[in-house]
Amino acid sequence: MFISVPATSANLGPGFDSLGLAIDLRNEIIITPSKFLSVSTRGEGSNSPKIKKNTLFLNIFNENYKRLTKKEPIFRFEFNNRIPISRGLGSSSAVIVASITASYVAAGIKYNKREILNRALIYENHPDNITPAVMGGFNVACVEQDRVYSKKRRLPDILRAVVVVPDKTISTARSRTVLPKMYKKEETIYSLSRAAFMTSLFMSESWDLLRIASKDKLHQNRRMKMMPELFEVQKLALKHGALMSTLSGSGSTFFTLCYSCDADKITKALQYKFPQFRVLNKALDNYGVTTKS
Repeated sequence: MFISVPATSANLGPGFDSLGLAIDLRNEIIITPSKFLSVSTRGEGSNSPKIKKNTLFLNIFNENYKRLTKKEPIFRFEFNNRIPISRGLGSSSAVIVASITASYVAAGIKYNKREILNRALIYENHPDNITPAVMGGFNVACVEQDRVYSKKRRLPDILRAVVVVPDKTISTARSRTVLPKMYKKEETIYSLSRAAFMTSLFMSESWDLLRIASKDKLHQNRRMKMMPELFEVQKLALKHGALMSTLSGSGSTFFTLCYSCDADKITKALQYKFPQFRVLNKALDNYGVTTKS
């Protein structure tokens, strides 16, 4: 059994906890029947004792496999992690989505992606990351009575993602402490209008207006102050032709959307200016989580 799940970039500026898209940077898991539990990990986190054990994946997998089969799971798991951990690229959501999907495949039970998405909500209550991880593409999502309601738009090949991955993390819990408990009405209207505008631009493929729609006054600048270099990352990406450049999730990664013809130019400019950071030039993903038996 083979499971593959993409990285995601969420919030996308003003789309706080509601907008996200998938990037073709994938974690892969091979699962085979075994006489005893066996785990091997390559790639991101393989040097960390905590990550190497893939405890989160195994706990969720075991819980759902038992729920589906009433049996104890005994498998060999081989993890190939490509999504940077704790960098705002949806690594936790990828683990959650992959583990739930894997439990259905291992149990030999057919699933639909909406079912996977709503199970994932049990473990991650922010739909902006889990939705594109399941569905792929650009997604607008909300939660009502413990269900995720979402709409997807496929992303065309004319677009690419350039992501800057700093050498430092910004934890989601810590980043939320810099956000105010109350917002001014003007700030809320500013970001609400742009989130709505951005959604319409993705749905209508009106890419050239994304620079206006991606501005935000709720969370982005407050979080970026925790790592001031990110302001320069954003400025440089926009200077070299980015359609939009926003904090990915709660950071520390910065996500830039651009035309494919501009991706190399933007990548080289960012690599030259920020040699201490990883700069990845990646395609976008329209498939979400995928499986092979």
